[in-house]
Parts: sequence; structure tokens; C-alpha cells
Amino acid sequence: MLSIIIPTLNEEKYLPLLLASIKKQDFKDYEVIVADAGSKDKTLEIAKKYRVRLTKGGLPAKGRNEGAKIAKGNIFLFLDAEAVLPEHFLKRVLLEFKERKLGIASCGLEPITKNKAYRILNDILYNWPVRLLENVFAYTYNFILVKKEIHEKIQGFDEGITLGEDHAYSREAAKIAKFGFLKLSKLTLLPRRFEHEGWLRISAKYYFCNLYNIFFGNVRSNIFRYDLKKRKEKKKRLKLQRVIFTVLKSPIYVIWFIVGFATWLIIFLGFIPKSIAVYLKKKKK
Repeated sequence: MLSIIIPTLNEEKYLPLLLASIKKQDFKDYEVIVADAGSKDKTLEIAKKYRVRLTKGGLPAKGRNEGAKIAKGNIFLFLDAEAVLPEHFLKRVLLEFKERKLGIASCGLEPITKNKAYRILNDILYNWPVRLLENVFAYTYNFILVKKEIHEKIQGFDEGITLGEDHAYSREAAKIAKFGFLKLSKLTLLPRRFEHEGWLRISAKYYFCNLYNIFFGNVRSNIFRYDLKKRKEKKKRLKLQRVIFTVLKSPIYVIWFIVGFATWLIIFLGFIPKSIAVYLKKKKK
């Protein structure tokens, strides 16, 4: 059985889209667990409507851990509420997961947006680097597929990490199990976080978090000011205002791209000797 675990806090806008997409899947051997951090909106009402299992949560790491404690499946799938599963998604990812004999896996992400530039940047700055470095630098975001036994061996998510707990989790799991970037499927998701905080701000936050991880270890203070409870809806601007803001921000977008590319380049150069060693080892086999 597959246990799908979703941490939530005031997700009435996004949760029904995810739960509906799960219900439409042609794979049916699953359970859904919602670990709620004290929602004040209709999140719990929606969860009960879809007859999912409920448990108390907290910040994402705690929510995932609490969900895992009551999970009945032998494979866990951790998703965030803004995800939307494409058709046949569960069947495809589980098939590839088993065929490649993986212990933990990530997959490509595709933002649900009409802006083609965001999609291209998402491929260049996330999908391609993560796939390229899958053998030497395990990296997960929004989607984590993992065997229950691996989750238990690493004692779940580190609840003391304030940002990037999912990345730390995948790196720990990759020490004792085979990590893989699934090639046959992409998870679609609503760009909620980017719209709330701004594409530039949140991207820079995660890139600098990656650099911090490489040089100093896991982030255990609130230097990146991550607060699950302080989510604000982004105010909609008129079309002319959006055009003006886009033009004014163009130089910043260029800098943002350079910073993101440079971050992955540092990671690549740092791990390329290991990557070559892994490749030669596989070739000998």
C-alpha cells in the first residue's frame, strides 16, 4: 500500500484540487493522511469530505513525521498541498520506482502557469540540475517517494531544521538507500509559494539555503525568515502595472538567473570527482 502524507495549514484553496486529482488516479491501493497544523479555514472540512485520515501536524517536518507514524503503507509519498497529480501519475512513478530498485526518489516539477519563461527557468534551474546530479547530490522538493523502512532508519524528518528539511532528509536517506530522479513523470503544481513571496525572493532564499547547506550544514536558525503562518495573498495588479513592473525588474531577473546557475555550478564542480567515480564504477559493472 502507498501512504500519501500531506502537511496542511489553511489550505482550503489548494487541498481540494490535490485530493480530487488523487481520487481520479487509476492506481487505487493507497491511503491519504492529512497532518493539519491547526487550520482556521475549511481545510479539515474538505479533508473529511474526501474521507482522508487526519492527524495533528505542525511545521512541514513535524506534519510529515506525524503522518508517517499512523501510516499503514510500505511506501510513503510526501506531497505539499499545492501539488496536482497528472493522469496515471501514481501508477507511473511507482512502476519506475520499483523497476529501478530505488529507496527514495524525487521527480521533475512543472508549474501550472501560462508564463513560458517560468517553465523554462524551472527546467534550467531545478529539473535539469537535480537530474544531472542525482548520483551525487540527492535533492527533493514538494515530492518525496520513499520506502517506509528507509524513513524509519533515518528517524524521519529533522524537526530542528527551519528551512530545507526535505533536502536534508533526502541526503540522509541517500546514504543508506539508492536515490533516483524519476525520468518518466513530472509533478504539476500551483506556484503558490512563488506568487505569495515573489519569484525572486523565494528563489534567492532557496539558492542561498543550498549554499549554506554545502558550506555550513543544515539551517537551524530563522535566518531565512520562514514562517508557515505568515502567508499572504498576493494583490492582483492591472495588466499595465504588471508590464511596468516586469520591465523594471528585468535586470533583477537576469541577476537571479546568474545566481541560480552559479549555485548549481558550485555544487556540480564540488561533486564532479564523485560523479566521475560513480560513472566509472557503473561502467565496470
